[in-house]
Amino acid sequence: MVIKVAIAGPRGRMGKQAVATLIKNNEFLLVSVLDHKNEERFLEHDIPVFTSLEELIYHTKPDVLVDLTVPSCVFEHTITALENGVRPVIGTTGFTDLQLEEVRKKVEEKEIGCIIAPNFSIGAVLMMKFSQMAAKYLTDIEIIEMHHDQKVDAPSGTALKTAQMINDVRESFEQGHTDEKELIEGARGANISGMHIHSVRLPGLVAHQQVLLGGEGQLLTLRHDSFDRTSFMSGIVLSINEIMKHNTLIYGLEKLIL
Repeated sequence: MVIKVAIAGPRGRMGKQAVATLIKNNEFLLVSVLDHKNEERFLEHDIPVFTSLEELIYHTKPDVLVDLTVPSCVFEHTITALENGVRPVIGTTGFTDLQLEEVRKKVEEKEIGCIIAPNFSIGAVLMMKFSQMAAKYLTDIEIIEMHHDQKVDAPSGTALKTAQMINDVRESFEQGHTDEKELIEGARGANISGMHIHSVRLPGLVAHQQVLLGGEGQLLTLRHDSFDRTSFMSGIVLSINEIMKHNTLIYGLEKLIL
């Protein structure tokens, strides 16, 4: 069965790559895109463009919505898709805990699946899982995430997801000296259960993360680098195929590959 797909955010760097990837894949039919500009068929592939998600769903009836937009609108897109029987595959980060719970309730109500993936890169997901495995034995941990300077949320969804996965196996405690004091606020980064997350934003970067796990006389560094947005496409393809088989909320690609 060919899966009908719509993409929200086709002008962005991720969106453009996703459009090119899906058009070349015979398993999918890209039926429409959701964009903030009403420029019909700007994609050179004769694909309808909509500025309203409700109109997009009504006219083109996608099976799956791939959202690659921004945090300010992704929650609304997700709920609207679910309300209309469309399965969301979300690559946009920035959901609050309350929003995630509302999405979970809507998924249960409508009995259709939804994937929220802080990172679509298979390598990044493996890095997160390996970090969780190592955290059972090396519990002093700092995370350094590095992204391009146009990213609007910090820490990244990948870093937050990594910390959450580590928290599942690590008891919370404050790392470092008990009398530690920041001479400049923020010098030690964000604090999650005693771990620290540092966010770097610079032009030239794409998506990079290091997890540093320290122990007596040793340091384990787990690092993943995405040098190009093609690194995320295999995860998008996997998510579209897999979401057709599920009727639950799946938060994190590791649920599908490990």
